[in-house]
Amino acid sequence: MSDNNIKSEYTVLLAGNPNVGKSTVFNALTGMKQHTGNWAGKTVSTAEGSYKYNSSHFRLLDLPGTYSLNASSPDEKAALNAIETVEYDCIAVVIDATSIERNLNLVLQILQITNKAVVCVNLADEAEKQHIDIDYDELSLQLGVPVVRTAARKKLGLKQLIEEISNVASGRRKTYTVTRKYDDKTENEIKIICDALSDIPNSEKRQTAIHILERKQDITYDEKIRNALLKVSELNGGETSDIIAKARVGQCEEIYKLCVNRRNGEYRSRDRKIDKILTSRIFGIPVMLLLFGVIFYITIVGANYPSEWLSSLFSFIGEKLTLFADNTGTPFWLKNLLIDGVYTTLSNVVSVMLPPMAIFFPLFTILEDLGYLPRVAFNLDSVFCRAGTNGKQGLTMLMGFGCNACGVTGCRIIDGENERKIAVLTNNFSPCNGRFPTLIAIISMFFVGVFPIAVQSAVSAFILVGIILVSILVSLLVSFILSKTILKVSGKSFIMELPPYRVPQIGKTIVRSLLDRTVFVLGRAVLVAVPAGAVIWLLANIHAGSETIISYITAFLDPFAKIMGLDGAILTGFILGFPANEIVLPTTLMIYLSNGTMTDYGSLTQLHDILISNGWTIKTAVCTLIFTLMHFPCSTTCITVKKETGSIKWAILSFILPTVCGIICCIAANLIFDIFL
Repeated sequence: MSDNNIKSEYTVLLAGNPNVGKSTVFNALTGMKQHTGNWAGKTVSTAEGSYKYNSSHFRLLDLPGTYSLNASSPDEKAALNAIETVEYDCIAVVIDATSIERNLNLVLQILQITNKAVVCVNLADEAEKQHIDIDYDELSLQLGVPVVRTAARKKLGLKQLIEEISNVASGRRKTYTVTRKYDDKTENEIKIICDALSDIPNSEKRQTAIHILERKQDITYDEKIRNALLKVSELNGGETSDIIAKARVGQCEEIYKLCVNRRNGEYRSRDRKIDKILTSRIFGIPVMLLLFGVIFYITIVGANYPSEWLSSLFSFIGEKLTLFADNTGTPFWLKNLLIDGVYTTLSNVVSVMLPPMAIFFPLFTILEDLGYLPRVAFNLDSVFCRAGTNGKQGLTMLMGFGCNACGVTGCRIIDGENERKIAVLTNNFSPCNGRFPTLIAIISMFFVGVFPIAVQSAVSAFILVGIILVSILVSLLVSFILSKTILKVSGKSFIMELPPYRVPQIGKTIVRSLLDRTVFVLGRAVLVAVPAGAVIWLLANIHAGSETIISYITAFLDPFAKIMGLDGAILTGFILGFPANEIVLPTTLMIYLSNGTMTDYGSLTQLHDILISNGWTIKTAVCTLIFTLMHFPCSTTCITVKKETGSIKWAILSFILPTVCGIICCIAANLIFDIFL
């Protein structure tokens, strides 16, 4: 192809297994600082970037990490959909130099669809450290496409990768199809499909036929191909043949033996030694609980000081805003609505929500990049399997401790549709960081006062871990019930890869977790808190007769709340806290104090005195803890459930399910206290 025929813009797809550094390659090529995850399915949606080479513009689409194109999970469906529908000029397939044999399965599948591909063998530096010798020329010969050695984190080989992508996309580099023979029966099946194909060049018929055979249960074809598939089905006795998939495993082994030589048989001995502890039946779960207990302790203690600082800062700003409003002649009602209503609600949400998220999410992301979270899923798999699901739900549950909306989004990594819906519906049983301040405050005021001050934070963290274990047990029980009723599933274990342990890039991890998760979630909470603050202020300040509207609501709810071991003010606080869990306690205090403005407490001692004077007992504290743990999700999570499931029905069910569980448990706890205590 002459330079005159070179296009001004090319579209390139970036594909690969999880944990091969694909996102790192994407970042390095495009300059975008996208987060690099270390868990299967981390990049669920397709990211897009661009770069320039010579006089051309290259549009790069980063597909979800996937092990195959069988379209059994959302990740695989998204990747396959992009490959089949996007008009691309080249596919760059990223594989792990330390796990070539496993990665070749996806490469061969893609080469059955197209030969406009480049294979990027990433993590070549790690392969060399592990004494793995790779013959890149032989690998290119076996695959029929260019093969490039890279180490994206060190920016090695990227120029050659860009050049080869350009050569293939523009047609300057000619690729070819390597024909691989199967057994006679499978070759006969391929011939039947080839005979039914029309308007397809002979050079592409075989690849297309193989692709159709692999996916014949998922795609509707024209009449000729349907008849051909019927003949294939008759050859197999009516059953779907998986001979091609099995044969491809043998092909991967053959190519691997020709191209790779391991001089060190103990190349992952360190990882295996660590896994003997972290994934063992005896130590796996205790170590996990200890590790997350430490994370919760760091989050609890570390969030106190910035929360107090932010609260003081917002109070100072609030005073200046009030002074400004007075000096500018702002109407009294408008000033109070904007400052005492909107601003006060907003400041409560930010000062309470931001610090724990800014601590928890980076710590969680570091574990993710380190490679530990897949081990957590592995440890929890047998437990969740008994509940009808699998260990991936355990991972999304852990994500819910930071934010339930993020946990719901994370459920995309779960393959089965019903398993995914169960995980979505039960994620709210994981107490998010918006509920932690209420849980911690009640624990500190009513349950750790008898302990020395020096150990009270540690005791609080220990009790909090116990409460979290209760939430896990409830989640398992509800999952089991759902899996046997409206969302029946088989409860099969899942097959997963335990990626190698890698040193996380701490700086980038912290920055990306703050931007991708903390700021994103906080932004959505702020958008909801602004109108919520206005509504709460109006309810607390508009009078109907001698009482405010919020007083009537409280009085109306009080009889039912008493049955739950609560009171009308607490239940009203939960209902008005639907926009954001962070405002439940301040709203309850506002009702108790009848001051028409959302109130924050100066200290736990002051808060304890206010609660005791309004009739709180140990029973009230226990029932409030239960309902804090089990009640309707916040508005942000409900919206996310609607978006992820595509149905308002599941969003409503996600609202009702934990609320009913919470009401039942509160009533039971109230009866137990009344009868036995």
